[in-house]
Amino acid sequence: MTTVLTPASPLTAADRCDRCGAQAYLRVVLASGGELLFCAHHGRKFEPELKKISVEIHDESGRLTEPSTNASEDER
Repeated sequence: MTTVLTPASPLTAADRCDRCGAQAYLRVVLASGGELLFCAHHGRKFEPELKKISVEIHDESGRLTEPSTNASEDER
């Protein structure tokens, strides 16, 4: 059996953490075929366990530290 992973679509504000309902920044593709979404906090908290059961972890938590492109110069 061959498994083909397609590139994950970017996470949006509509994607919510399966643990707390906050905006999701991590998508975890499980070896069993499912997927879980986590906020940055819960992604870090459960990272050791998730690495054991996942085939892919798509992490967009870096977006939290990027400067906003909509902010004015005074806000930066």
